[in-house]
Amino acid sequence: MNRNIFLILWILPQMLSVAGSSLPGTTLPRGPEKHALAEPADLGPRVYIFDPGMDMGVIQDIVDSLFQRQYRSEFTTDRYALLFLPGTYELDIKVGYYMQVAGLGNSPQDVVIRGAVRSFSKREGGGHVLTNFWRSVENLTIDPAPDSTNVWGVSQAAPMRRVWVLGNLQLHDHGYASGGFLADSKIEGTVLAGGQQQWFSRNCQWGGWTGGAWNILSIGVENAPEDNWPEGPYTTLDSIEVSREKPFLSVNGGTLQLTIPETRYHTRGISWSVESPSERQIPVSEFYVAFPGHDDSGTLNAALRQGMNLLFTPGTYPLEQALEVIGPGTIIAGLGMPSLMPLKGNAAIVVSEAEGLILSGLLFDAGPVRSEKIVVVGPPGPDVSGMISPPWLFDLFFRVGGPSPGSSGTCLEINSHHLYADHLWIWRADHGNGVGWDLNRSDQGLVVNGDQVTIYGLFNEHHQKYQTVWNGEKGKVYLYQSEMPYDPPSVDSWKHDGIGGYASYKVSDRVSSHEAWGVGVYCVFYDAPVVVDQAIETPPSLEDSIHRKFTFWLNGNKNSSIQSIINGKGAAVQQGNRKAMLQ
Repeated sequence: MNRNIFLILWILPQMLSVAGSSLPGTTLPRGPEKHALAEPADLGPRVYIFDPGMDMGVIQDIVDSLFQRQYRSEFTTDRYALLFLPGTYELDIKVGYYMQVAGLGNSPQDVVIRGAVRSFSKREGGGHVLTNFWRSVENLTIDPAPDSTNVWGVSQAAPMRRVWVLGNLQLHDHGYASGGFLADSKIEGTVLAGGQQQWFSRNCQWGGWTGGAWNILSIGVENAPEDNWPEGPYTTLDSIEVSREKPFLSVNGGTLQLTIPETRYHTRGISWSVESPSERQIPVSEFYVAFPGHDDSGTLNAALRQGMNLLFTPGTYPLEQALEVIGPGTIIAGLGMPSLMPLKGNAAIVVSEAEGLILSGLLFDAGPVRSEKIVVVGPPGPDVSGMISPPWLFDLFFRVGGPSPGSSGTCLEINSHHLYADHLWIWRADHGNGVGWDLNRSDQGLVVNGDQVTIYGLFNEHHQKYQTVWNGEKGKVYLYQSEMPYDPPSVDSWKHDGIGGYASYKVSDRVSSHEAWGVGVYCVFYDAPVVVDQAIETPPSLEDSIHRKFTFWLNGNKNSSIQSIINGKGAAVQQGNRKAMLQ
């Protein structure tokens, strides 16, 4: 057998039952005895489905060969999904760029990886993981061996969801890190944050937490670190008012399906600890399954017009027209971090009917012709819908430049009301291909016009005007991480209306209600002595509704600065005073 051929592996013998943990006193429940697929599903040559009855050496060789392809390939077009049928595996799974590792059980307990599922520095012996982006691990148990610590050294766009770690979880690799996102996960030992600049966790449970540099926000987490702001980096909120878990692939009765967890209210801790939460299953056979090189705007829009949901398999998808979501309850999900790129100045996705919408696990790249908007969710207008099932966005990542030249006006515009977003990274590239002040143009990352929009984990960076503009009422954000653009070529190039620079977080003057927790804005002005008047702009009445806000001067021109945190209040940050905080 040629172990380097990239094809789907289907070996379906009797499944191994789930075994016990190496942690003293911890026993894994036994999963169902049979999870084998009744028949293979065609998900393309870059989706691997592994069976615990396979030779572990064969699986290890395949995983290693994929990692070698992806380890340093930050802007490759290759994408892979590694899916594991329920059972126990003895593996060291090293995760590189555009690799999704996921279990196919109904619970994380159904798939056990004895060894590691790890992301680490590119340097021998450890180092920074500041560019460890675009990878994920979901819906499985990790039994770390031999040292009881699993290393998940990542920065942005590298979520860990529905994972049980039977030991410690290390979020760095003995160097700088700029993460990250953790949801619905249980850590038996300690979470070792080290120098993580910021980190968002929700609906988790762990034995303890140590470390973290500036902005560590936990909401609905059992045994979260004690709130210690402003003396320390921890903001801890006891419970989460509204939460929902990301859809995940699973096998039930021999059928591969997408499981859709339902919305939960006033929660704390993981969703899968006692009994399965309310959820529904949609067989993959009922989706329109998209393949790179085969599907385009025409085929995908035809499927949407027929009322079908879309499942994108790993790859890149150039789009000459926007995908138009016109039916309620539409689900568009990605497998293996697929990339959608508008080609002719069009948007990638335009949603006119947002009731019950789910967008999940997708990358969006600005195209060679400027798109005024890349994704638009909901039509503009007042809240007259009487919406029963609000839209949800999970793990959506945007890039302007980096893989290739691209420009946009706004990456994501949210017009829908009552929308929830669970992890966004909206990035104008500061390195890569087609990068420069006049090359990868991007006005703003996010514009929110809808009312009652809530975002858990908003990362938004380097755009050339405001990073975030919030026009809707009753918005809420839990953790905001933003770097201003590195590359204004002069002081005058980044002024407007007599104001020095652009604030990162802008709440419009007409807004009367808005709240945010853990708002961090950083600056690195390499090319000019840029002076920014304030990092956050709000109506004066909302200044105290922006909780735990701070600025940080990371690096750059020695005469650059942010003069205030919010509306002229709060100390300046510059080379001699690098951090400023307000309650």
